[in-house]
Amino acid sequence: MSVKQISATARTQVGKGAARAVRREGKVPAVIYGAGKPPVSIALDSKATNLLVYAGHFLTTVFEIEVDGKKTRAIPRDYALDPVKDTVEHVDFLRIDAGSRLRVEIPVHAINVAASPGVKLGGSVNVVTHALTVLAPADKIPDAIDVDVSTLAINDSVHISQITLPEGVSYVGQDDATLVSILPPAGEEAAPAAAEPAAAPVAAAAPAAKK
Repeated sequence: MSVKQISATARTQVGKGAARAVRREGKVPAVIYGAGKPPVSIALDSKATNLLVYAGHFLTTVFEIEVDGKKTRAIPRDYALDPVKDTVEHVDFLRIDAGSRLRVEIPVHAINVAASPGVKLGGSVNVVTHALTVLAPADKIPDAIDVDVSTLAINDSVHISQITLPEGVSYVGQDDATLVSILPPAGEEAAPAAAEPAAAPVAAAAPAAKK
């Protein structure tokens, strides 16, 4: 995957009061930690950070963060949103060492949907597991896990054991997770039951014999 470039400024003061002051300046307080080095407090442009977060894949994107001419490769580990405005209030970045492997959640996507025999018959694709937790090389984190459904009929499914993960990526779960299935058409009516045979007519009583 590609590495995105982002610029930041160093923060000399930390704490809630300092963070509020940074936000008033139109910036987002953040911190870079890990790799056995002291944490570094930084400030990011608020507009650019919100665009990155809401564009998707933020927590699986590797960034090269430039602070005062020095670049640090890191990946977002968490971010906080304003409970009212839904704007980004804080970001935590984890430093990345060369050759390191990271535990990340990767979205699951169904591909070749139109070719699925089940979909052609009116079925629908059901993504059962929306994200897989995997270990991946820091410089080769996949954007998504693609599941080919081109051969699936109605009620067929694909499990983690049936797909090949990208090179260097391994699933950390113990179960054989179901990733995708094909559901029958919604509201499909069951075949009508066979009509019950009509009851035999009751024979009329014979007239009484005259004496």
